[in-house]
Amino acid sequence: MSVSAFPKPSLRPYLATDFPLLSEIRFAAIEELTVDDYDEAQRRAWAAAVDDDAAFARSLEKGLTIVALIGGGPVGFISVQDGGLIDQLYVHPSVARTGVASALVDAIEKLAAARGTAMLTTDASDTAKPLFEARGYEAMHRNTIEIDGEYLGNTRMTKALPPRAAADGRP
Repeated sequence: MSVSAFPKPSLRPYLATDFPLLSEIRFAAIEELTVDDYDEAQRRAWAAAVDDDAAFARSLEKGLTIVALIGGGPVGFISVQDGGLIDQLYVHPSVARTGVASALVDAIEKLAAARGTAMLTTDASDTAKPLFEARGYEAMHRNTIEIDGEYLGNTRMTKALPPRAAADGRP
């Protein structure tokens, strides 16, 4: 199926009623989209580590969280915390590589810049790293995270955002 077969997603802020679907999207993305980069034991450990509904809900509510929708239903989300840390970016496997993640990153960059954030940082999974590289994020260093005896690698990446323009349009 070609990318053109997918409509462009609409974006909106996170609503508490999105929680169950976003949780499903996150688990589906970990299980299905990361198979080329993480083995089954690593994916299982990752999924177990994020299986805390209360912490997940707090993170979504505390951060600036944007939800992508196609046909009125959530298909992905991104969340940035104070200080400019993109701590979550997940899309449903059915819309992977169709522009949904790029639309989410675009939106969060614009919103963060408008709020005066100078730099965004993320610990990109090996699966997400090419997306962030293509969007101008620079690799700073590799991280290795130990979860229940499994070791998962990711890359700390940063991107400077344009300075916020003054009300008269000048920086």
